[in-house]
Amino acid sequence: MDKPVVATNSSIRMGEMLVAAAGEELRTLLGSCVGLALYDRRQQVGGLAHIVLPAARGKTDRPGKFVDTAIPSLIDSMQELASKELKLIAKLAGGASMFSTTVAAKIGLQNVESSEQLLEQLGIPIIAKHCGGEQGRRMTFDTTSGKVVIEIVGRDPIEL
Repeated sequence: MDKPVVATNSSIRMGEMLVAAAGEELRTLLGSCVGLALYDRRQQVGGLAHIVLPAARGKTDRPGKFVDTAIPSLIDSMQELASKELKLIAKLAGGASMFSTTVAAKIGLQNVESSEQLLEQLGIPIIAKHCGGEQGRRMTFDTTSGKVVIEIVGRDPIEL
């Protein structure tokens, strides 16, 4: 199983995830995919996953691609960077309805719902989210402050 790499001011592509300590900025572009930022404020350790689909259905080659594999893998990699047990919070973005076909139109919502359910099961509170709609967005995560900024073309940036 691939582990997320430790980032250095990096952009994250579809199905990838990165972890970083304070001083790094992680960013990704989202449509129907979900961007999940996990953060431990005390230790200033963060991770960002660009999740494409809700369930791996046994696939293990790209854990960052699926909700049910990305979240546990991201937590494990963050724990490797941390000096003590993590106390995580989550911020979610994305999950837009980018496609007109009925099946594809629902994938964004399914990604968001699956992420919310697994985070709840793991006891990780979602403290902010910017999900849905019909437009893509850029998500930028600052691992020093835990601040997430969402940018959508033609709109003012939104801080989560």
